[in-house]
Amino acid sequence: MSAFETIEAGGKTTRLYWAGATGQQTPGTPGVVVFHPWWGLNDDALAYADRLAAAGFAVVAPDLYGGAVTSVIDEADRLSSSIDEPAADAIALSAVDRLAAALGPSSKLATLGFSMGGAWAMWSPAERDRLVASVVYYGSISGPSLARAHVPVLGHFAETDPYETDEGVTAFEAALRGAGREAVFHRYPGTGHWFAEPSRDAYRREAAELAFERTVAFLSERLG
Repeated sequence: MSAFETIEAGGKTTRLYWAGATGQQTPGTPGVVVFHPWWGLNDDALAYADRLAAAGFAVVAPDLYGGAVTSVIDEADRLSSSIDEPAADAIALSAVDRLAAALGPSSKLATLGFSMGGAWAMWSPAERDRLVASVVYYGSISGPSLARAHVPVLGHFAETDPYETDEGVTAFEAALRGAGREAVFHRYPGTGHWFAEPSRDAYRREAAELAFERTVAFLSERLG
């Protein structure tokens, strides 16, 4: 059954969520590290991790906030703005390493991130060679890690999004391709930021389901 593990990384004590049945954490199982949005490791993130596990992946989700969770935009903005980035980096890599150790060297691993979590989903492959693919939901990143990582990226983006504008998404895709990386980006008509998170008013079931199906297909191909 799904369970939390207490881990220490970057001088912090936090939680690591192991989704699905323990039996899935066996050598050869494809693995995915899920990074939560700025709300924290909330029920939406946990449910998504469980759903990926039900689709046949071994899944962990680290808590980058050490337990804080909110549903209020102002508080989420405060939490994300005040995050201890070196500690969060260490927690992210600890999650990758824990999953890699549990699955053994024969398993391929990927990262997936929602919004804020997309930054760690994109950054981590530059730090860990075991990671072979990344998925981002309405999140982007810039900087040298784009060129230092070489894994393909699947991106899900909204049609109207003040946090990830169309121009910004286009530039992000161009930067990936300019670094020699494969990038498959989808934009979902009639959606806004958080369209894949059921607890938010912006949730759009049809778009969320299509994004999930595309994610499972992408991960199955890359991690198979």
